[in-house]
Amino acid sequence: MLMPKFLCGLCRRATFFLGAYCLLAGVTAVPVFSDEIFVEAESFDDHGGWQLDTQFIQQMGSPYLIAHGLGKPVDDAVKQVNVKVGGTYRVWVRTLDWVARWKASPSPGKFQLSIGGKTLSETFGTKGEKWEWHDGGTIELAAGDTEFRVHDLTGFNGRCDCIYLTTKLDEVPPPAQEVLSTWRREQLGLTDESVTKGPYDLVVVGGGYAGMSAAISASRMGCRVALIQDRPVLGGNGSSEVRVWAMGLIRRGKFPRVGEIVEEFADRATKSPGREEEFGDDLKERVVRAESNIDLMLNHHAYGVDKEGASIKAVKAFDTRTGADLSVLGDRFVDCTGHGWIGEWAGADYDLTPTGRMGMSNMWAWDEVDSAPDFPATPWALDLSMDDFPYPRDHHGQWFWESGFDKDAIQDAEGIRDWNLRAVFGAFNAMKNGDGAEEHKKAILTWVAFVGGPRESRRLLGDVILNQEDIVAKQEFPDGCVPSTWSIDLHYPKQEYADKFPDNPFISIAVHDKRVDRLYGYPVPYRCFYSRNIDNLFMAGRCISVTHEALGTVRVMKTCGMMGEVVGKAASICAAENCSPRDVYEDHLDDLLELLKLPGVARRSTPTAPIVIPDNVQPIASSTGPPIGIDPSKVDGIVVDDRAAKFEGEWTEGTNLKPFMNQGYRYASANSKASCRFTTKVEKTGRYTVELYTGAHENRATNTPVLVDTGVLRTEYRINQRDTTESTIKLGTVDLVEGQEISVLVSTEDAGGTVHVDALKLTPVK
Repeated sequence: MLMPKFLCGLCRRATFFLGAYCLLAGVTAVPVFSDEIFVEAESFDDHGGWQLDTQFIQQMGSPYLIAHGLGKPVDDAVKQVNVKVGGTYRVWVRTLDWVARWKASPSPGKFQLSIGGKTLSETFGTKGEKWEWHDGGTIELAAGDTEFRVHDLTGFNGRCDCIYLTTKLDEVPPPAQEVLSTWRREQLGLTDESVTKGPYDLVVVGGGYAGMSAAISASRMGCRVALIQDRPVLGGNGSSEVRVWAMGLIRRGKFPRVGEIVEEFADRATKSPGREEEFGDDLKERVVRAESNIDLMLNHHAYGVDKEGASIKAVKAFDTRTGADLSVLGDRFVDCTGHGWIGEWAGADYDLTPTGRMGMSNMWAWDEVDSAPDFPATPWALDLSMDDFPYPRDHHGQWFWESGFDKDAIQDAEGIRDWNLRAVFGAFNAMKNGDGAEEHKKAILTWVAFVGGPRESRRLLGDVILNQEDIVAKQEFPDGCVPSTWSIDLHYPKQEYADKFPDNPFISIAVHDKRVDRLYGYPVPYRCFYSRNIDNLFMAGRCISVTHEALGTVRVMKTCGMMGEVVGKAASICAAENCSPRDVYEDHLDDLLELLKLPGVARRSTPTAPIVIPDNVQPIASSTGPPIGIDPSKVDGIVVDDRAAKFEGEWTEGTNLKPFMNQGYRYASANSKASCRFTTKVEKTGRYTVELYTGAHENRATNTPVLVDTGVLRTEYRINQRDTTESTIKLGTVDLVEGQEISVLVSTEDAGGTVHVDALKLTPVK
């Protein structure tokens, strides 16, 4: 039987029980007489302004509360505790001085603890480079209800894991680095048995774009799905907590229906980092909860697996708020944790680039107000001047505030995050209190991500390990299915910051191999999405089977989401055929490829039931994707897009000048010998107006030569593309008969500026 973490008094080590206890997590149980009191910080009744940090549980053993107040002390965290045995107690608080590892001072994360209205004389958060017990001295407690209050002193990321009181005044509590260690379990009243949930057809661990898409896709194909996410929101790096806008083109390539599920919840952020509301946390949760087959477990942290032979039987997880221990049973599992934790615990083969990995970002934002408050000096942060960092233009610090390239991306993840915080606070200190103070009197720090956005760590190995050469050479795989359209984008420390901060530069630069097909996409094979040595383990997201270099293109969020869509459909085949992920490739690949042709809204009640396609199906996109500009199908007349034109010479694709037709436009320099020919045939006899879609710009040509040729009549024009106020330039009218071909040739000779081509339009004259 499981004794859940109490939400009332937390007296431990029973001398006798008052009664039976409850099995349901989070329901108040009857406390026991004890001479020990143990309080997990996350169990506080009111967190106040403290926030729950679950990023580093595997490294330090537990969720903890963090006072992320941007230099302004946060409101107290408060809990009512029932003390059963009065007496003298020694108080211990598990915490650390988070800048001590760098010999920085003074300690920024100071906080106090008050018990029963009495504030302890000890100030916490001032000792220890690593998480350890900080002795708070002794206190006299009477039996009865007592208030515990954690009081932040700085607003600079003080952190509290748990509080332990004992009447054994000489006893030092043991280390608590393990997740749900034996000692911590005893204090929480937990047995070795856990509540069992399932079995499920698919257990998805990780609620980012990959995990969400896998869960939704599998659910709609009739699978019973558990989705485990250790944060209170979905989206991962694409949530309001991290605010990386979703990149990667969807709905294109061999299977242009893939990506329709991603499109249902993807953010529409205008910049990264953007505003909290732009990332649609509520929308993401609403889309997932609309699926009756998904059991969503927010605020649940997976910490291990149970195995039988080469198969996973269950994922072990606990509620990060109550401590309730769960065993989530499943037939198949998908690792969407990013770090490849499920694969690691299961013994899956993996690779981890030893040095030169991409790092972790913590982005930030600031604003300007008429009466900006002072910003506290930060002598413990990086000592920066305005020349030591890229100016945060447009009021935000972007993706390149990144560090940890040669640090341990997994075991030292908290240190990497904390270094980023020191860099951000040091930069803003330079703006407010240093050599930028005169220009930033109205500046105010509005947001800093305390949840880091990592890019690279473990990569679980499948039957195919995709590499850079495969992608650039467009190596064809029979199971190629997820279009990767991002360039091979690898991050390195920017040299000037590497010179000044050689141990851990905090500003990065992106180096792009642009030989990736950015429009159609490179089809990533399905065999990258399952483990080569764990029989029932899928993976989706940045921990798939690729090399370090190939990760540079597949790691962006919409691409990761499409991986999840494919995995979800493959899992439904596994459920229907009682087979492994590898069997899907070897014996049922045609079935999978057929499922990938289905609209994202298609569904069935079970994995073997008939598929139902609702009425609200959107039109299938082309192999180069849905229109991102004007949809040609919604324009009256005949439209010939530049994608269908024949080009000679050097042309550049563009999307910045709006509006444009379909996917974008092309442009070429004057006198570059470049030309573009539009050709089409008409189906009906009649008179047609001939127009060219174009966009005005100060560098555009003023004398672009255009030749309209009907095979009967050739007409030459010179058009001004610089000053037009219309989206099209009319060339005149032509008489055409059914089946007659017309061509329009645009050239650059003596054009007088940059020539722009977007589309040809023929409109019947009524």
